[in-house]
Amino acid sequence: MSDDKTAADVLFLRPGEGRGYPLGRMNTVFKADHGETDSAYSVSEWWLEPRTAGPGAHAHDGNIELFYVIEGVASILAGVEWLEAPAGSFIRIPAGVLHDFENRTDQRVGLLNVFLPGGFEENMPAISTWFAENPPVSR
Repeated sequence: MSDDKTAADVLFLRPGEGRGYPLGRMNTVFKADHGETDSAYSVSEWWLEPRTAGPGAHAHDGNIELFYVIEGVASILAGVEWLEAPAGSFIRIPAGVLHDFENRTDQRVGLLNVFLPGGFEENMPAISTWFAENPPVSR
């Protein structure tokens, strides 16, 4: 089997490491994105403080999103239905489907997100600036 990858291509990040973006009562840490994946995908953690609204309902016409609940109980909008997703839950959002996430509980919520294909992460500096100017509301 011929493969150009070597042990030097292994990506290892410890907890909290990556490119972080503060988003008011949310924050995100990108673990792997266009630079490490040739824009094939991005992987990020999203953390929401208790009773925090998410990014707002939106859709991505050319991207699939995968969510895995790391901690807490996330409220995930998938189309027109809100799903109450406890830690260990997995959600796939097909391209073009309206979605959102938020924390309606008194505990912190953590989500692992995979975005296919990648490229979304290039918007994060502008998104971070927008959230600094328009912080998420408490729920």
